[in-house]
Formats: sequence, structure tokens, C-alpha cells
Amino acid sequence: MPKGYNAVTKFAHWAVFLLVAAQYAVGEFMPHIGRTTQNAGLVAVHVTLGAVTMLAILVAVLIRFIYPVPQLSELPRWQKVLAFFTHWGLLLLLLGMTLLGWAATNSRGWPVSVLGLDLPMIAQNGDRWAHEAGDIHILLVNVLLALVALHAGAALYHHFVKRDGVLRRMLPGG
Repeated sequence: MPKGYNAVTKFAHWAVFLLVAAQYAVGEFMPHIGRTTQNAGLVAVHVTLGAVTMLAILVAVLIRFIYPVPQLSELPRWQKVLAFFTHWGLLLLLLGMTLLGWAATNSRGWPVSVLGLDLPMIAQNGDRWAHEAGDIHILLVNVLLALVALHAGAALYHHFVKRDGVLRRMLPGG
């Protein structure tokens, strides 16, 4: 098995990273969504970017199945296990967050579109469960930030402390 990641996996990883970073920035600066909030401006950008992010995550999950993550044999078993659960935890959490956001968006009566295609409504306007899905979506941001910090911290630890090439495997050109 190769020690590095292939170009498709690297592209998917960094595309999801950039989309999630953009989504986080928009989420921080957009207005709070209340009773009178309209699906316009940064709110509309957040909804659209969420749909694109969901599509990118689905592609990244598919790529994970086609190109399994190459594990370095020299890593201790506990690090391999933690890396596996962190990677899949991030992907599944992001997928769950986009689904919760989709439901919350639909509960306001707003459609969700990706690449010009309207997605089906997964909740009806006013559905309480979908409104609460929006609250859970917001709470999960902190869980996501913790997992991202763990993931990035591990990559930096391997790069600067262990100097074992783990981070270079995912860098473009690495």
C-alpha cells in the first residue's frame, strides 16, 4: 500500500476543508436566524454553501471507500485507531450537520439548492423537530471545532515533534 495519499483524496480533503472554513466564517458573520429573518444575504450564502459542502462530503466519503487511507506501519496502534475514528468522525459529523441544517432550512419554508438543483424538502414549514435540528446544528459547531483542533494538532505534532511525514502525505505536492 502506498505511504501517501493520491491526488483525488488530497483534493477532496482540502476542498472540504476550504468549504467548511468558508461556511464557519459566513456562519459567524451572518445575522442570527429569527422569526423575521429572510433567506437573503449571508443567510442565503450559508444555505447554498451548506448544500455544496454536503455534496463535497458525500464525494469525500465515496473517495474514502474507493481509496482507503494508507496507514503507516510505524505508527502505534492507538494512533492508527484514533486517526481512523477522528477522520470518520469528522466526515460523519459534517454530513450530519449539513443534514440538520437542511432540515432547519426547510422548517422555515426555504428550499435548499445545490448547483441549481432544488433538493427535496425533508421537513415541512413549521416542523418543530426540524427547528430543533437547527439548534442541534448550532451546538455541534463546538464539537466540530474540537475534532478539527484534534486533527490539526495531531498533524502538527507529527510534523514538528515526531518529524515522521504524516502531514506531508496530505499536503499538495507531498
